[in-house]
Amino acid sequence: MVLSKPLLQLLADGHFHSGNQLGERLGCSRAAVWKMIQALETTGLDIFHVRGKGYRLAQAVELLDAERILAAMPETARQSLCGLDVLFDVDSTNTYLMQRPLGVMEGGHACFAEFQRVGRGRRGRQWISPFGGNLYLSLRWRFLRGAAGLGGLSLAVGVALLRALREEGVEGLTLKWPNDILLHGRKLAGVLLEISGETTGPCEVVIGVGLNVRATDFARQAIDQPWSDLESSLGRPIARNRLAARVLSCLIDAASQYDRNGLGSFRDEWAAADAFAGREVLLQMPAAEIAGVAQGVDGNGALILALENGERRHFYSGEVSLRAAEDCRADV
Repeated sequence: MVLSKPLLQLLADGHFHSGNQLGERLGCSRAAVWKMIQALETTGLDIFHVRGKGYRLAQAVELLDAERILAAMPETARQSLCGLDVLFDVDSTNTYLMQRPLGVMEGGHACFAEFQRVGRGRRGRQWISPFGGNLYLSLRWRFLRGAAGLGGLSLAVGVALLRALREEGVEGLTLKWPNDILLHGRKLAGVLLEISGETTGPCEVVIGVGLNVRATDFARQAIDQPWSDLESSLGRPIARNRLAARVLSCLIDAASQYDRNGLGSFRDEWAAADAFAGREVLLQMPAAEIAGVAQGVDGNGALILALENGERRHFYSGEVSLRAAEDCRADV
C-alpha cells in the first residue's frame, strides 16, 4: 500500500476537491485518484465522498513540517539536535532511529511521523497510529551514565510530557507508573524506551512517545482500553507543529536534566502527579498477580507496594502491568 503525500497535501485544507481537479493537479486519472483515496482511508483518515462535489477530509489536517517545528523551539533545544526528520509514512519511529546510530560527538536525533504501520508499545503491544491526527515522536539521545543508571528514565519522560502539555493549557493530567500519561483517568500518551550500550558506560536510548491529539472513528474502534485525546478535552483544535515543538523541547531538557542529576530531580514532580498514590492496585506479572497499596517509587524508579502482610516490596517495570483494584473488580 503506497500512500500519496501530494494527494493529502491537496486535501489537508478540509475543502471539497473533485476527482477531476485532483487528477489534473496530480497528473493522473480519476480512477488513480480513487485508489489513492482508498489507500489513505486504510490509515484511519476520515474522508467524505459526495457525488457532484468530490472528496474532502472530515477535518482539516495540519501536516507536520520540520522547519515550523524547529522555528517554534528555543535556541538551546535546537542546538541540542543534530537532526530532525519528519516522515510521511514509516514502520516505527523508534525502529527508524535505532537503525541510525549517533556519531561520537553528535547531539540528539529526533523523528516525527504522520503514520506508523507497526507502531509499538510496551510488552510487545501495538500502538494504534491513525494518520495525521496524533503525534508519533522518537528522540535518540546519548547518556553518559550507563544503562544501569537509567532505571527511572521513563518516569522522567512522563514528567517532561506533563510539562509540555501543561504549557498547552491541559488540566487533569496524571502519571501512571511506569510510562503512561492519563487525562481524567484515561490514557492520553505512552512511552517506549529502547536502550543500547554498556551497562556502566555511555549508552544510547531511543525515547518513543505516542500522544493522542485527535479522536477518529478508526481509533475509537481499534483501541481496546479507556483513552482520551487533547482536542476533545480542550474543545478546540490543536496546532500540531507548535505542540510538536513543545514536546520535543521538553524531552530534550529532561534528557539533559536526567543525565546530570538522575531521577531524584524529577521525583517530587512525578509524585505530585502519581495517579495511584495511596490506592489499592493489582500488579499483573507473567506468572502471578500481586495486590497492595501503591506508595510511590524509590530512587531507581521501582514501584513500592505495601502488601497485606505488612511487607513493602519494590517492583521494576519489565513485563508487568499496573491497574487500580477497583477497575479490576468492575471487570469481573
